[in-house]
Amino acid sequence: MIEVDLAAGTLRDLNRRLHALPPDTNERAWRVLNPRGAHSVACGLTVPVRVEVMGHVGYYCAGMNKAAEVVVHGHAGTGLAENIMSGTVRVTGNASQAAGASGHGGLVVIEGDASSRCGISMKGVDIVVGGSVGHMSAFMAQAGHLVVCGNAGPDLGSSIYEATLYVAGTVASLGADCEEKPFTEDDARIVGDLLARAGIERDPRSFRKYGSARKLYNFHVDHAGTY
Repeated sequence: MIEVDLAAGTLRDLNRRLHALPPDTNERAWRVLNPRGAHSVACGLTVPVRVEVMGHVGYYCAGMNKAAEVVVHGHAGTGLAENIMSGTVRVTGNASQAAGASGHGGLVVIEGDASSRCGISMKGVDIVVGGSVGHMSAFMAQAGHLVVCGNAGPDLGSSIYEATLYVAGTVASLGADCEEKPFTEDDARIVGDLLARAGIERDPRSFRKYGSARKLYNFHVDHAGTY
């Protein structure tokens, strides 16, 4: 285990060391001490290392992650795991706005609550939230899955494309072109698999499914005058 204390060094030095790791590195276990809300911790990782951050982080932690496993033992600020490509990002506490934004792949786990716009414009990432999410979560979500074990705020899935949303609790309101869908055995399997990967125990069949009505992004000649 390689320990880096940000009270004694700089975040720039930490990220530089992580970015310099070759694909075949044997320095695969890292622990970051005293992050003290620093922004952009462990961003842009491209090798399969594990980075544990012992405390709260600020904006854009683990952004653009590829192959790495990043665990934050605390809360995270805006843009957690933004544009994640692969790998896993986990927060044991809560996350602020836009967690997993524009994510193309990988898994984001938020054990607590997530604020507004969780999963905005997601493009293939899977996001599991142990608590609730705020307003306009999954706005313009294009692909991937958002699993919410708690409640969802207003305008869930507004302008959604082909992502799939699962919510166990209540939904304050659905956004434009988002509707409830039948929950099938395939859905139970998908949710069960994501919950297992996230390490969250919950009955997969206690969720409800939401997705696109496919009316907003299809042209209808009868409505041409309103476009």
